[in-house]
Amino acid sequence: MRLRFLIIIGFGIAALFGLPGTAAAQINQQCPHIEPLLQQQERRDRRSAVTVREQLIKLCIQENKKDFEKLIERTEEIAKLSGELQTSFDENKSLSKDDKQKLKRVEKLVKKVRSELRASGDDEDKELPQDVVEALKLLQESASNLVSEIKKTTRHSVSLVAIKTSNTVMSIVKFLRFGN
Repeated sequence: MRLRFLIIIGFGIAALFGLPGTAAAQINQQCPHIEPLLQQQERRDRRSAVTVREQLIKLCIQENKKDFEKLIERTEEIAKLSGELQTSFDENKSLSKDDKQKLKRVEKLVKKVRSELRASGDDEDKELPQDVVEALKLLQESASNLVSEIKKTTRHSVSLVAIKTSNTVMSIVKFLRFGN
């Protein structure tokens, strides 16, 4: 009985001292810019350092939420532009100068999305579409898949499917811009 009590107390103490360190490590990973500010504050006043740390962590969380919302907005804009490109091509049977500008905008947005997803390299798909009609259809499908995949994730997770889909969108855009 006494051994069981000591084990429970031991785990309690380990959890009490171990969990704050784990949480601090996660916060330092997500917000590396707050650590120097915290060290300066700790030098000035030990008592207020805890409240400053809490405030900086809250600000960091808010910043991460805003970044994630911007990521969702970018993917939605990619889907919107790809739909507009499809509609324009269906009406005109070719891509206009305005459509080429939209393709440039899509490419720029996809690059930002890929960097926010921390995608590395240029892992393009091997199978490219055969013609513009197929490419635009595939672009629209891939863009809507990208939006739904990003909305499924949280701001703390990295989705390999989203990275793969963004790579697909990028390769289609390059095909439409340069292979056409």
